[in-house]
Amino acid sequence: MARLKEKYNQEIKTNLQKKLGLSNAMEVPKIKKITVNMGVGEAAQDKKTIEKAVADLEKLAGQKAFITRARKSVASFKIREGMPIGVKVTLRRERMYEFLDRLINVALPRVRDFRGLNSKSFDGNGNYSLGVKEQIIFPEIDYDKIDKIRGLDISITTSARNDEEGLALLKEFNFPLKDAPKKKSTEESKVEEVIELADAEPEAGAEAVIDTADAKNEPEEKEAAVILDAETKSEEVSEIKDKETEIEEKE
Repeated sequence: MARLKEKYNQEIKTNLQKKLGLSNAMEVPKIKKITVNMGVGEAAQDKKTIEKAVADLEKLAGQKAFITRARKSVASFKIREGMPIGVKVTLRRERMYEFLDRLINVALPRVRDFRGLNSKSFDGNGNYSLGVKEQIIFPEIDYDKIDKIRGLDISITTSARNDEEGLALLKEFNFPLKDAPKKKSTEESKVEEVIELADAEPEAGAEAVIDTADAKNEPEEKEAAVILDAETKSEEVSEIKDKETEIEEKE
């Protein structure tokens, strides 16, 4: 028996029933299947590409993969109806749990700068989807023997009735999901508003003091300007009188 399947039957099932408050053990959510899809857009131009993609997917899934084909023609992508566009595998029972075990404990920790998966990637019905950029994070894939790096789309289908039950189920399997940011309570929001107002009041007071000081200085500046104008005019008058006196003396 797969390790995670045994853990679910012996521990997880009981824990979930208590956490979710379920009276019937048959209502406890479980993982039904895992679907792994590898898109191969360039397969239309190169038939060998699809064969290599099939080989890669079968190695990491441990099960025979089948080719997915276009349901309708798309002229902009040069795709015709029935043309191979990807590779897919659906895992159930033992192989499903074995793949999940390798994904959680081996593959995801090998992702560069891995900080956890988004906990909001549920579809509203308790099913979770994630994308993997490189198939080489799985130890079954030999980097020296692949023709190119390919991404994967992994969908985990559960029997959960909502996203909350699906999240609780995956966390029991130690699925590396990041915690959603906590919403601030009403009291915390009010405290922050009071702090912001307190910080803003001194600034407003300082601006008022500066404005008042400027207003007080304005009359003094005006008086000084008037005095300067008067002095300038008196100097001009005295100069004119001196010139008139010089002219009279010459005459």
